[in-house]
Amino acid sequence: MEINRNTKLNDILIKYPWLPDELIKMDGRFKIIKTPIGKMMLKNATIADAVQKTGLQEDVLVTELKTIIASHS
Repeated sequence: MEINRNTKLNDILIKYPWLPDELIKMDGRFKIIKTPIGKMMLKNATIADAVQKTGLQEDVLVTELKTIIASHS
């Protein structure tokens, strides 16, 4: 799976169901992923949207996601 600014978060989380816990460890603002509202928002949210909401840099988030996924493979 290609991970870039246009990748849907829901697609990533479907493929890697353990990822929310890792994201929360990375940044507490990702706790919203586990809430009912967060789950609804994820359906259309992209990496770019997550960057906007968390204030993380896009390249940092993409790199961290790739690193976390690689470490679980």
